[in-house]
Amino acid sequence: MEYNQSEFLIETIVPQDELIISRTDLKGVITYANETFANISGYSVEELVGQTHNIVRHPDMPKRVFKDMWNKLQNQQQWTGVVKNLRKDTGYYWVHATISGVYKEDKLVEYKSIRVPISYEDRLKYQKIYDQYRNIDKENIRRVIYS
Repeated sequence: MEYNQSEFLIETIVPQDELIISRTDLKGVITYANETFANISGYSVEELVGQTHNIVRHPDMPKRVFKDMWNKLQNQQQWTGVVKNLRKDTGYYWVHATISGVYKEDKLVEYKSIRVPISYEDRLKYQKIYDQYRNIDKENIRRVIYS
């Protein structure tokens, strides 16, 4: 999917009193999305369910963050971290995510994710950290193209 880089400059602020909640199967396919997730991401619940969670993956996110997440989840650990997500309209929003396994009879059956807003200062801090990671890892380097 191609985007005009300037479209990525529109931020949606997650309200302080909202929780974004979703569940996925073991491959990351969304099985449940609450209305807050739909509203913030710009998708309907119906559009989200059945899609991989990558549907909201922002190109600014370094691959190493998700590698760490999957490593922890596959080792039956909870993962917490800051994520910049992509909206349907190519805008973005920042959240602090907590992801953990859901077990039934000691068997991992799905993952649940709860996301909450982060401060403006943290958004700036993590954008700089993630820019450094992408530069070190020689991943896509964020740039704005004006036409």
